[in-house]
Amino acid sequence: MTDVPVLDVRDYSLRYATTAGPFDALRSVDLTVRRGRTLGLVGESGSGKTSLAWAIMRYLPANATELSGSIRLSGEDLRATSAREILGIRGRRISMVFQDPSTSLNPTIRLGDQLAEVLVRHRGLSPRAALEEGTALLARTGIARPADMMRRFPHEASGGEKQRVVIATAIACNPELIVFDEPTTALDIVTARQILDLFTRLREETGVAALYISHDLGLVSRIADEVAVIHRGEIVEQGACRDIFRAPARDYTRDLMAAVPRPDVRIGTPDPDPAAPALIDLSGVNVRYGEPSPLMRLLRPSRTVVQGARDVSFAVRPGELLGVVGESGSGKSTIAKVLAGLQDFSGTVAFGGRRFAGRKAFDREYRRRVQIVFQHPDGSLNPRQRVGEILSRPLKLYGLVPAAGLDQKIADLLTKVRLPPDFATRYPHQLSGGEKQRVAIARAFAAEPDLVICDEITSSLDVSVQAAVARLLVALQRETGTACVFITHDLNLVRQLAHRIVVMHRGDLVDQFATGDARAPDRHPYTRTLLDAVPTLVMAET
Repeated sequence: MTDVPVLDVRDYSLRYATTAGPFDALRSVDLTVRRGRTLGLVGESGSGKTSLAWAIMRYLPANATELSGSIRLSGEDLRATSAREILGIRGRRISMVFQDPSTSLNPTIRLGDQLAEVLVRHRGLSPRAALEEGTALLARTGIARPADMMRRFPHEASGGEKQRVVIATAIACNPELIVFDEPTTALDIVTARQILDLFTRLREETGVAALYISHDLGLVSRIADEVAVIHRGEIVEQGACRDIFRAPARDYTRDLMAAVPRPDVRIGTPDPDPAAPALIDLSGVNVRYGEPSPLMRLLRPSRTVVQGARDVSFAVRPGELLGVVGESGSGKSTIAKVLAGLQDFSGTVAFGGRRFAGRKAFDREYRRRVQIVFQHPDGSLNPRQRVGEILSRPLKLYGLVPAAGLDQKIADLLTKVRLPPDFATRYPHQLSGGEKQRVAIARAFAAEPDLVICDEITSSLDVSVQAAVARLLVALQRETGTACVFITHDLNLVRQLAHRIVVMHRGDLVDQFATGDARAPDRHPYTRTLLDAVPTLVMAET
């Protein structure tokens, strides 16, 4: 029986009932994962990756119908198990690690109690023994002070720490299979690399089988033994990672690989005039986050002052794309908020021949000429307004278009961001993630700005949509001459786009250089750490 796969999916089809009619999410899917092996499942958003994960975990919604096939765990057909039996299998024989660890953790329960609960339920340990074992599990994941972490609530842990707790919970009962659903997407590049190294080590120690779901082909090529490519619910290609990425047989796989950012292939605009005066110039900018919120004062009575940015100085020239990189908490988004007039600061921002000392000094003209696009369009697009209303706001606010020309201008803006003009009548919830981000970009450019700040605008998008949005931004820059500050943790992408790169680390600007000098010997050690953490599609070139 040793040759029985841990996971064996055969001829599996799944359909959802929707208001628009039946939707076939999965069609005759076949895949296998053996002990100690990792299968990478890759594809665009909507390809069926997560539907397959839910089917394996038996978490299907009420509108789902399984049309055919089997899902076997070490030979046992999970489709034939009762709901009661599944409760005993989840967490003990199959575990899942989700994209955002915050959604897996109860915010009102200490981390140690949540971990101990699994050990009490599935391994029959006493509460005291479960807490001791939980502490040992956290130490195994590399958390420096596991006993302290056991006493914390989720909000008191970083994203990387929370994901380590989730992984500790997933391995707590020595499961046969772990399903990873984009477990590093919400993490910065350095933390993501640490989590991947942790996963690799734990797999070697435990021999667990893993299904690793991701749209990041570079990452999958580094950790998976086999890969299955899924497109519109069908597995279109699968095999050894080395074989698939070296010589893909299907056009869809080749398209996914072509969309992976390659720093040696530049897609940005031509270099700006080095003699041109700075468009915007930060000089000695400092940001301090002061007293905690009332809730935090209750939880932690002592006052804390956090330095968000220290003595940051850099300039952006007309038409330039400046990349700002660093891990979470480095100060990247703090600088974005300063530039956008959303965060108070000390020091000065020079723009348009004027100097501004503090957020309140920014006037109406500055706020028109400097626009921002946020990471999550769902948080910045009014869900109650149609796209046309959203785009009309800056046009009306700044008096850029007469009323008679408003509809045509909106149609032109949608066309510029490669969306049909009739999208003006849609609501944000009727658009995909990439389409919503294009609307957010169109709104920023509607104000005819001199500078657009892009704060992690591609981090939540799959690789092909990310590539399309990046090329769109470059095209808009080339057409309008607008400068851009592009904030990201994706060094591969930013090296394709940027003219220069600024590196932030713990609130300090530690390095800045022309993009072509990224690998120069005089780079700051932290810059080299970031570069080394970037997953690249290495097997395609071997």
